[in-house]
Amino acid sequence: MKRVFTVALFLLVTSSFGFAQTPRTAEDFNNRGLQRQSRGDIDGAIEDFTAAIARTGQPLQLAPFYYNRANARMSKSDWDGAIADYSKAIEIQPTDPDNYFNRGLAYLNKTDYDHAIVDFSKAIEISPQSPLAYNHRGNARRAKGDIDGAIADYTKAVEQSPRYFEAFYNRGAARQAKNDLDGAIEDYSRGIEMAPQFSDAFVNRGLAKQAKKDLEGAIADFSAALNIKSDDAGTFFARATARQEAKHFEAAVADYSRVIELDPANAQAFANRAVIEMLQGNKAPAERDFDQAFKLDPSLKVQYKKFIEGHRNKPNE
Repeated sequence: MKRVFTVALFLLVTSSFGFAQTPRTAEDFNNRGLQRQSRGDIDGAIEDFTAAIARTGQPLQLAPFYYNRANARMSKSDWDGAIADYSKAIEIQPTDPDNYFNRGLAYLNKTDYDHAIVDFSKAIEISPQSPLAYNHRGNARRAKGDIDGAIADYTKAVEQSPRYFEAFYNRGAARQAKNDLDGAIEDYSRGIEMAPQFSDAFVNRGLAKQAKKDLEGAIADFSAALNIKSDDAGTFFARATARQEAKHFEAAVADYSRVIELDPANAQAFANRAVIEMLQGNKAPAERDFDQAFKLDPSLKVQYKKFIEGHRNKPNE
């Protein structure tokens, strides 16, 4: 079974072959290409796989060479080149599910969801025990707006691989999109049990809890995510909004300030901090923050006009 790519970070084909002399045969070039690829020399690997393809006259030998070159092209985000090579391999070996699966990934990265779904479906048809193919077909279906179809695919993936935490996470995201917040929280929790360093699962579970008005639970999840990934502006922003909603104003201001340090172009962080400052009677810093927010995003001025007019002349609250 050849190695296939997973999720969004593609695995490179590795090899233990070494070379002490100049390659001569197609197999020599292929093996050196695998060695180069394992060292991160992708251009050299592609050159060797191309030489291997040019040096063989046996069609069945060509399939793995095309497959290997396609994988190398995937690692360079050359989706069209990879698709062309996987297609060549499929012409030679039309019953190999790995070629369909990997070509599906290339189409998925190109946002060509229809072709991706066709390829993942073909991989599943050939090899029904395919949790990776179900998961990625679910991703393609979700991207097309077929949330129910995506949930069905993620469910199949976790049935076949009960510790496939990414499929639980993806199903959680699909359920959240349907506003099934309890189902989403359950899936994120399952993913966290299996991968406690998966910060995105904490963030999304926090967002689901915030939507359910479990603000303290949301804040705890955002804090857990920040313990894993301490410089994520988006997570600081999410925690700031939950703290603001819970009326933990000082903590919210601290979080918005951290967002601004990490992402000085975040107009909404300036505006949200200004709101709290205005409510606290700190009108001078609030005016400065609103001014900066409106410079960064002039459309916000209309949104906050009534709030500013209503609080500008009020005595300190």
